[in-house]
Amino acid sequence: MTTYLLLAAGVAVPVSIAALVVLARAGRRVLVAALVALVVLVALTVVFDNVIVGSGVVAYDPTRILGLRVGVAPIEDFSYCVVAALALPALWVLLGRRRSEP
Repeated sequence: MTTYLLLAAGVAVPVSIAALVVLARAGRRVLVAALVALVVLVALTVVFDNVIVGSGVVAYDPTRILGLRVGVAPIEDFSYCVVAALALPALWVLLGRRRSEP
């Protein structure tokens, strides 16, 4: 049976590892900025996921979640914000313009 954790981990883990490598190679300043953004995004996700799950806007099949929750939001739901917070700046680094050195 496919679970939300299996689906999320199949993408979140390899993408996050690759993004962290790119960000680390880009320098400490870039990595720290991305990690600060990650903390802020996770904090916002805690608030808003609890609102939408608690109000019934979004529901999860209880047989397909791990069972760990932050408030009423399943832990699997946080994989999306983690990937976004790491992958977006990594893509910015990879696709950004190369500055010409003087």
